[in-house]
Amino acid sequence: MPSGAPAEPSAGPAPMAAAVAAAAVLGGGLLLVAWRWLRPAARPGAGSGASMRGKTVIITGANSGLGRAVAAELLRMKARVIMGCRDRARAERAASEIRAELGEREAAEGGGELVVRQLDLASLSSVRDFCRQVLQEEPRLDVLINNAGIFQCPYMKTEDGFEMQFGVNHLGHFLLTNLLLGLLKNSAPSRIVVVSSKLYKYGEINFEDLNSEISYNKSFCYSRSKLANILFARELARRLEGTGVTVNSLHPGIVRTNLGRHVNIPLLAKPLFNLVSWAFFKTPLEGAQTSIYLASSPEVEGVSGKYFGDCKEEELLPKAMDDLVARKLWDISEVMVGLLK
Repeated sequence: MPSGAPAEPSAGPAPMAAAVAAAAVLGGGLLLVAWRWLRPAARPGAGSGASMRGKTVIITGANSGLGRAVAAELLRMKARVIMGCRDRARAERAASEIRAELGEREAAEGGGELVVRQLDLASLSSVRDFCRQVLQEEPRLDVLINNAGIFQCPYMKTEDGFEMQFGVNHLGHFLLTNLLLGLLKNSAPSRIVVVSSKLYKYGEINFEDLNSEISYNKSFCYSRSKLANILFARELARRLEGTGVTVNSLHPGIVRTNLGRHVNIPLLAKPLFNLVSWAFFKTPLEGAQTSIYLASSPEVEGVSGKYFGDCKEEELLPKAMDDLVARKLWDISEVMVGLLK
């Protein structure tokens, strides 16, 4: 270098650190892509080969996510599927899409049917109207799948003044199931499938503040509603012993659906979150397998009061098997929804 010439800038630590970070991000992204493509696909539910011809199934929240996937698969198995949805227009669009996906060949074979009915689980009057129509029009009901839910929403109340997550996830389904029990019994052997969540583990049943009027934490309240689902299924199974109606609950795993629409993810973190969810979360069809299994598989004929994940029975924490709490919750729920004065 000639004397007096300016020195060339040396590669400092900042550019080097940026290069390392970029390489790490790229490498991590490639690993996630490899993981997603190389991981084994979730096996179809063991009931996927069964025929549901001649059977009627009600699925709540069937216009998107898990419910839509369950509806499509049970329709493919020739069931008469009633989609109970809050937004009728969205449900009609989903039904049209499902029929189109099924294809002309399977549709020509006949046997299955897709019916849309309006059902808002945040309104007890809507639940009663839905059940009234079902009881008037349907001669039988073979499977009820309590699938719809709301996840970690800001504090708000249902039409009847209940905290939204507890009101929709538990109380709406509690009333729906009770009003349809007669038809389910008359159609026995029949099944009730309750979609819960592993997040029940973080919930507690606080009988002093079921409506979250003293304090509200959206995560805790979701977990409490999912614990209530399991306790409800357990108590209902006990009450239905000997009737030919079985009741089981399940967790679908972590699934890529719009259930988390109320969860705020920082804008800069969204690309990474989307990549991670694509790599590690289940698709709706994968998440739907346990619901399909419990609704249709001969393997669980007569099985009741159990909790399933990935089409297998799983153990529950003691608080989800507390029969005294389950009975007290049942008694209070009866009063809250107006079954008892």
